[in-house]
Amino acid sequence: MSTTYEKPSMLRTGQGHESGKVGFVELFFDLVYVFAITMLSHSLLHHFTGIGLAETAFLLVAVWWVWVYTTWAMNWLNPAATSVRLMLFSQMFGGLVLALAIPHAFGAGGLAFAGAYVFMQVSRSLFTAWALRTHEGHFRNFMRISIWLMFSGVFWFAGAFLEHEARWIVWGIALLIEIAGPYALYWTPGLGASNMRDWDIRGEHMAERCGLLMIIALGESLLVTGATFAEQAPTLIPIAGLVTAFVGTVAMWWVYFNIGAERAAHRIAQAEDPGQLGRLAYTYLHIPIIAGILLTAVSDEILLLHPMGHHGATAPLEGLALLGGPALFLAGNLFFKKAVFGKFARSHIAGLIMLAAAAFAMPVAGPLALGIVGTLVMVIVGAWEHMAVNSRKSVAG
Repeated sequence: MSTTYEKPSMLRTGQGHESGKVGFVELFFDLVYVFAITMLSHSLLHHFTGIGLAETAFLLVAVWWVWVYTTWAMNWLNPAATSVRLMLFSQMFGGLVLALAIPHAFGAGGLAFAGAYVFMQVSRSLFTAWALRTHEGHFRNFMRISIWLMFSGVFWFAGAFLEHEARWIVWGIALLIEIAGPYALYWTPGLGASNMRDWDIRGEHMAERCGLLMIIALGESLLVTGATFAEQAPTLIPIAGLVTAFVGTVAMWWVYFNIGAERAAHRIAQAEDPGQLGRLAYTYLHIPIIAGILLTAVSDEILLLHPMGHHGATAPLEGLALLGGPALFLAGNLFFKKAVFGKFARSHIAGLIMLAAAAFAMPVAGPLALGIVGTLVMVIVGAWEHMAVNSRKSVAG
């Protein structure tokens, strides 16, 4: 008995859970972002200045933006189709070049960074438009996106040939064009503007993809911590730093995944306007969350390498990393959960207040002490939220 092999469609089909399932090739694609996030954290650690912080923040948004655009496209593209896989492999290579260029993006590596970035953005959007060519609304939508990305690409390339402040300004314009695109509904002469019906995404896919990237980022934090500790003598202070960093990372996982991620995934899957919720909660509001994880990874390395600081105190920039990482993470989760559930989490607000109060101790407390405070705050927030939700369930029951 012979069987006929049916070539997979380039587009996802069906409406069930399986139709939005994350493919293994998407996870494979994400691996290059482990390297990109590692390069960002290492670059910041080796250039831990105000300029270094600004450059890392800018590059992180760019890295996030190219990743999240791919995540949006994969809401419609079938990861089992060979052509889609080849497209993702080309994106992976572009991402590898992008990551390698990160340490020198504002120097000699500017053209490599800009070239990889524009290649990834434009080629993926044009491919998606082609794959959706029989669906007029989606086709026109991705053509609008492609035109916007081509327009911003002019500024990316122009900035690569400039230096210092001029590159900052021109690249800033390029990134602002892309960030403003979704809010401008990608209005394009001759094609008009998109509408939210063009964003009938599979909410569960978007939520799962973001959750998986959060795990990758948290895992990168543990890798940095483990690699740094391995180079230290296993004495009391380094061990205390290792435990502090590990517990802090687990607490961050708990705050994001214990309640928020699963309930948010259910919320967007059931939403009447998943595109609007995906644009706000998963596209924009995840930026401070991932930034908080990256900054915390850097601070974990600081508390292992320089646990006592300078004369028993913590330098302002080091304090910014030690307390600002958890603060960014909590602030991102605060607004993410507000967008999804409609109310602010009091536990997160209290955590931010505690972190702000701890900043006054920087002149007299070393990095390890501040790291312990930051970890304790994350543990308190996670436990508070867990007990509050369970208490509401008991009352409702």
